[in-house]
Amino acid sequence: MAERRRSRHLGSHPVTKDTTAALEPLVARLAETAPGLRVETGPAATGSYAYDASNYRVPPLAVVFPRTADDVVAVVRACRDAGVPVIARGGGTSMAGNAIGPGVVLDFSRCMNRILDIDTRAGRARVEAGVVLDTLRTATAPHGLTFGPDPSSHSRCTLGGMIGNDACGNRSVRHGRTSGHVEELEIVTADGVRAVADRTGLRAADPDDADAVRRVARLEAGARRLIDANLAPIRTELGRIPRQVSGYPLHRLLPEHGFDMARALVGTEGSCAVVTGATVRLVATAKATALLTLGYDDVVDAAEDVPEILRRHPTAVEGMDEAIVATMRARRGPDSVTGLPEGRAWLYVELDGDDEATVNGRAAELLDALRARGRVTGGRVVESAAERRSLWRVREDGAGLAARLVDGGESWPGWEDAAVAPERLAGYLRDFRKLLAGHGLTGVLYGHFGAGCVHVRIDFDLATDTGRAATRRFLTEAATLVVGHGGTLSGEHGDGRARGELLEVMYSHRIIRAFAAFKEVFDPEGLLNPGVIVAPARLDADLALHTPDLLPVDTLFSFPHDADGFAGAVRRCVGVGRCRGDAGGVMCPSYRATGEENDSTRGRARLLQEMVRGGTVQDGWRSREVKDALDLCLSCKACSSDCPVGVDMATYKAEFLHQHYKGRFRPRSHYSLGWLPLTSALAGYAARPLNALLRGPVGKLFARLGGVTTERRIPAFASRRALRKVLRRMARTGQQPEAKALLFVDSFTRAFRPEVAGAASRVLADAGIPCTAEAGLCCGLTWVSTGQLSVARRVMARTVARLDDGGELPIVVAEPSCAAALKRDVPELLGTPAASRVAARVHTLTGALTDLAVPGWTPPDLPDSVVLQTHCHEYATFAGHRPRDLLSGLGVREVEQAEGCCGLAGNFGFEEQHYDTSMAVADLALKPRLDGIGEDTRTVVVADGFSCATQIDHLAGDRGIRAVHLAELLDPAADQPGETS
Repeated sequence: MAERRRSRHLGSHPVTKDTTAALEPLVARLAETAPGLRVETGPAATGSYAYDASNYRVPPLAVVFPRTADDVVAVVRACRDAGVPVIARGGGTSMAGNAIGPGVVLDFSRCMNRILDIDTRAGRARVEAGVVLDTLRTATAPHGLTFGPDPSSHSRCTLGGMIGNDACGNRSVRHGRTSGHVEELEIVTADGVRAVADRTGLRAADPDDADAVRRVARLEAGARRLIDANLAPIRTELGRIPRQVSGYPLHRLLPEHGFDMARALVGTEGSCAVVTGATVRLVATAKATALLTLGYDDVVDAAEDVPEILRRHPTAVEGMDEAIVATMRARRGPDSVTGLPEGRAWLYVELDGDDEATVNGRAAELLDALRARGRVTGGRVVESAAERRSLWRVREDGAGLAARLVDGGESWPGWEDAAVAPERLAGYLRDFRKLLAGHGLTGVLYGHFGAGCVHVRIDFDLATDTGRAATRRFLTEAATLVVGHGGTLSGEHGDGRARGELLEVMYSHRIIRAFAAFKEVFDPEGLLNPGVIVAPARLDADLALHTPDLLPVDTLFSFPHDADGFAGAVRRCVGVGRCRGDAGGVMCPSYRATGEENDSTRGRARLLQEMVRGGTVQDGWRSREVKDALDLCLSCKACSSDCPVGVDMATYKAEFLHQHYKGRFRPRSHYSLGWLPLTSALAGYAARPLNALLRGPVGKLFARLGGVTTERRIPAFASRRALRKVLRRMARTGQQPEAKALLFVDSFTRAFRPEVAGAASRVLADAGIPCTAEAGLCCGLTWVSTGQLSVARRVMARTVARLDDGGELPIVVAEPSCAAALKRDVPELLGTPAASRVAARVHTLTGALTDLAVPGWTPPDLPDSVVLQTHCHEYATFAGHRPRDLLSGLGVREVEQAEGCCGLAGNFGFEEQHYDTSMAVADLALKPRLDGIGEDTRTVVVADGFSCATQIDHLAGDRGIRAVHLAELLDPAADQPGETS
């Protein structure tokens, strides 16, 4: 393995010279005992795995990706001999710092992610620790079964992580905690023995291994002695309320509970054993559900109604305040949250039953009863399935949405998981808000109100000594407050680094000693996830925002929404990991294709944070590790919309490439593709002979010289004659009535498909929006995507000077990526009032037809069925203006959307080194939709983006499938000849 720089952690658990020196022999030993095991020690791994979704940062020595339980045994034994800690990690979504540590991190999500068995008759499943919850639920759904606990991170959290924290979720009123659904755990002990913890104790996984049997028996005997010696405090202090997750659940080992070792290890956060697999109990899927939304003046009023609601046996009672809703609407458009009644706080109440009518009736009865109590400001039963999904997404994205609010303020976890008995929730919230006010803090509240568990993100100042001291005082008082209300520090996220130190506020010294003794039984050398629960780190140690030395950053992008510019922008990522999901939304296509952490939006953002702080990444803008992590980013911009905190990796990548290559030679494709607007304009003068030349061997030679893949045909250039013909016709059309819009004929439309401009002008005129055309300008997109920002600014400045003519005509752009560049990149690169004025006028064709068309406009006959590929930039930048909604509203009965990136993504899929990834991304959504189109169908494929249309032609052109632009679909003169010659 190549020698790379290694990090040095300066925190509560320092990586000493001894442990650093132990790394090389440890890696060498693993090469012997686990051949082929992937072990990463460089900055790319240690940087991104230094974080989870908490406030903390602890760079590991190495990251290992075990394939089997035997690999885990090999790692644990090697680490024990070397005195190196072991930290088990699933999706890395922990908000308390449970999934980071100073030794070797075991990432189970990459390889140990198999469902081993589903026993539908017994209602059980056996899984490996890295199985994502949604993967399990998808596999069990056809059998009418599911896994009950459902954290908001269900699309990326793993069963192993849920077991580590004893996670619950939105429907915990009905299904409780993960511990209630665990039958057996497959574990590796701290001395490297495979064992099985079940409902009656602990046994060796291999009964024929006498040494393992002896070791496991000794371990169980030690645990039994510990419980026998502490019966009274365990019975009086543990298991008091449904959400009491803090500490170790030693009450599961009481005689009256049958010495349930499986459930006793749930919630121990990987500090007692490494969980490699589990057998879990499944529950029946509800036959019918109803969602009731209730509005209140504030969250305390909402909490007052919880006991009444619980009497109706709901499956979920979820609460949130107005800040989350306002942020969602600001980020994704006003229509992103519909179905909420008037109010400044809301409850979601879900009921289930055998049929929809009965459940809806119960919901209506509950609403009447609550109205009679006088606290609700409004309420309704949400009947639309799409609306229900939209509302649940708002609640599930709460942690991210609350992290970066509309006003730009930042908030942090740390006291995000306290819980009380539901009947005491209103009183606790009332006192908690007084505590916040007394400390001059603001909190965004949401959570599982039906279970008394409140999540809150608070505007702590974690970057200064004064702020950290104030945070410490507040957390100590908050702990005293929740304990005074009979509650718990943690209700599902675990104690981790955030609350371990505060356990002494909640528990007696005797229970604290019992926790320590329990860990010593299982982990006498303290190497499993040190710093949590037992011998905890200080809650203000290892904070990620403690960054005294930051990389000086002078960027071309202005990052106007981030107070600290580029540093503040990359700090948007708080690790919730929504980018690691493999369904829903569009981000992150490269992660979905590769499954690698550093190919996710989160992984890239964490490495950029490391670059800014000069941590494990010490080369600044010249960093090879950061460049490699950004390499497979398609610049699709989907993360800027799908990420709850609005991380915009396409912009960060463009800025990085600009800085990285400043004064240096660039990749060949940056010249061949980045300067495409200029070269394509020249190509138009000799399009026919040039196209003929490029179709032969010369074309492949040119492609290789330009760093372009030879697996694709180079698109045919349109002639200048064809462009002039279209423009003349548009000019004649625009002279009739007074123009109400300006059609911006972008570089791609000019160079490759001028007929789209003609169709767009006719559609706009037909919709009552006659337009004039501007065909000599460029948005600068190709220079932005290749990081040539100085050139991009010059191009953009010329464009803005021409367009900012004092008029207010809407600017309609047929190519969505160019529209997005004018809307977002131009003002953020130029930073001038003129650029902002121009951006405010920009519309996609979809947006123009949605907002500006005359009432009652209907286009010509439309097909019954459409397969739609929405451009990622349109999806991300023009929230609330979806081609799918427009087509449905115009009468297309079936719009099947290929949800996700097409894979070509501008220059990305044309670059030779990215072709395979481009095709892998296409395989996720677009190709299956195209493959489903039969030969005799009349289904039309619609793709406004030139890249999308080009990819569709590459995938299905040989079957005669061609994508049409929305303008061509709606063109009132679609059969008019002569425009494409």
